[in-house]
Amino acid sequence: MSQTFDIAVVGATGLVGEALLMALDEREFPIGNLYPLALDAAIGQVAAFRERNLRVRAVDAFDFASVKLVFLLEPLPATQLARIRDAGCALVDLSCALSAEQAPCVVAEVNPQQAEAARWLRSPLPAVVALASVLGTLRQVLALRRVTVTACLAVSSHGRDGIEELARQTAQLLNARPLEPQLFDRQIAFNLLARASAEQPDGHARDERRLAGELGEVLGEPALPVAVTCVQAPVFFGDSLAVSLLCAEPVDLPVVLHCLDDAPELERVEQGDYPTAVGDALGQDLVYVGRVRPGLLDPCELNLWIASDNVRKGSALNAVRLGELLLKHPL
Repeated sequence: MSQTFDIAVVGATGLVGEALLMALDEREFPIGNLYPLALDAAIGQVAAFRERNLRVRAVDAFDFASVKLVFLLEPLPATQLARIRDAGCALVDLSCALSAEQAPCVVAEVNPQQAEAARWLRSPLPAVVALASVLGTLRQVLALRRVTVTACLAVSSHGRDGIEELARQTAQLLNARPLEPQLFDRQIAFNLLARASAEQPDGHARDERRLAGELGEVLGEPALPVAVTCVQAPVFFGDSLAVSLLCAEPVDLPVVLHCLDDAPELERVEQGDYPTAVGDALGQDLVYVGRVRPGLLDPCELNLWIASDNVRKGSALNAVRLGELLLKHPL
């Protein structure tokens, strides 16, 4: 593509921001000028892109009419979102700032048709990107009745603060020093926490509700029953999901395995082995699937294990691909 586009990235200096800039470069995204923006203390910092150091500017003083596309990695107040809309910019939101009424939720390889008539798109939770990539493929051979998922989420879902908290707690314990939880409400090092975000009055955590809602939206099945438990795992990068599917008919396992093997976005690990986030998925653009097996008693049940890089695959890469979808339409 010979035409280039000026873009802005709000939150370019965070973990996902750095991965996004790397993915933009690797995929040769047609960028003219790139403007890193921030609302807070990141103003004045430097974002590295294509062998250049770009100074982070303040959102408040930026003229959004000077760019065609905005990647929103940190939430902005409604007044700033209105400025972006009034300037006519296309937008990819990873910050959870937008509602379903404001923009469709899209995983590039699952429901790209939702981007055809939209100017603003939402990228879902990284775990949804991984899960929808697998379920979107399996729907070719399975009719889903119910999805049950336990999502073990990496601390990088909380940004650099999560990374630093796990590293600090680990160092304290290994050096026999008193543990002082800060970001998390209790010890995360060498531990599992039964929830990964704030609990709502009904007992479900915020990310559990979001995962269920966004999965149904991406699959185009908002009434699909989805039971979710999000666990905070003591892992720096990479989400791991234990998934159980209840299907309308008995599962033909050879057909399922062939379907997974044919999907270009997936990598199935052979039976008898299994993928891990650290050993397989980290830094990769694929979603890894393993331990594919039928239910013990119910022939309509299918169980599997999924590993995916939450920062690279689940956030940055999907966002860039959504930007590419928006470029197919006049900006």
